[in-house]
Amino acid sequence: MATTLSEAYGDSPLQLKHIIPLDFDSIHDLPDSHVWTESVDLLSGKHICQAHVDESDVPIVDLTAPNAVEVLGNACRKWGMFQVTNHGVPSSLLGNAESYVRRLFALPAEQKRKALRSPGGATGYGVARISPFFSKLMWHEGFTIMGSAVEHAKLLWPQDYEKFCNAMDSYQKQMKSLAHKILVLMLKSLEAKDQETLLSTASVHQSEGALQLNSYPCCPNHKQAIGLAPHTDSLLLTILHQNDTEGLQVFRENTGWITAPPVSGALVVNIGDLLHIVSNGLFPTVYHRVIPNEMRHRFSMAFFYGPQSDSVVAPLSNLGFPRYRSVTVKEYLSIKNKHLDKAIPILKTV
Repeated sequence: MATTLSEAYGDSPLQLKHIIPLDFDSIHDLPDSHVWTESVDLLSGKHICQAHVDESDVPIVDLTAPNAVEVLGNACRKWGMFQVTNHGVPSSLLGNAESYVRRLFALPAEQKRKALRSPGGATGYGVARISPFFSKLMWHEGFTIMGSAVEHAKLLWPQDYEKFCNAMDSYQKQMKSLAHKILVLMLKSLEAKDQETLLSTASVHQSEGALQLNSYPCCPNHKQAIGLAPHTDSLLLTILHQNDTEGLQVFRENTGWITAPPVSGALVVNIGDLLHIVSNGLFPTVYHRVIPNEMRHRFSMAFFYGPQSDSVVAPLSNLGFPRYRSVTVKEYLSIKNKHLDKAIPILKTV
């Protein structure tokens, strides 16, 4: 039987201190455990909270435009992140899903912890899985769904879980369809000649995905905190819905941290590690982070899209000598869970 995405993540159990979020309702000052001012990003030596922030616009791609493939391809090569409009996802579906996210994170801490992610698990309530790689903790709480949310939703709302599950199922279905559509456009921009294997393993029916619900409560002394530490995403691509509160930033060499502001009706897309491999390094997998806000509560929903865990990922044959060796999704996740930002360099052939 094929390994599921959830099982692939289970190879790297975490300690409870890297799973249990703060009880944000009882916190009035930023704890020392969450102060990042003097810390340095362990990934690359870049300062966390005092890096330069440039308000240059992250590219916006109209998916219905005649030149969508060209514009999207340029955004993938130059940025690794962009926002899409006219994507076909109903605003009513986005609004409904966000309302259930707000309902989830509004629960008392003791109630949310009933659905706590297990040390060896990949789904449920908890903080970001990258936490063990950093000496300081993040101002963040999350809820991870891979497939159905029923198991954990029943623990939160024993008598009233079905509406939440239905909303999340509908959202994941729409995101998976959109992700496949975007992947096809990306491969067209690469003029891929051997894309059929990837498209079959990452098809709407065969692909796997994970839905990450995020909450970044209002933060005291927010300039010394980090909502989500700098990282790259592991799968092919990520589609993010963010509410009307800024906080998402992408790092660009020679520029610094650039804000990806909420754009009405748009969804944020970023390249993941596996697509960086498929593109033979032409599409950068980008470091991004989240900065908390002092006055506004930020919510987001991130859908991670990729092939089945047993699928083999390798550079497309028409993109020159392969810079990375082939790897299964499961193997790559295992490497990433142990080495984080060193995972891609480990696969280099040259």
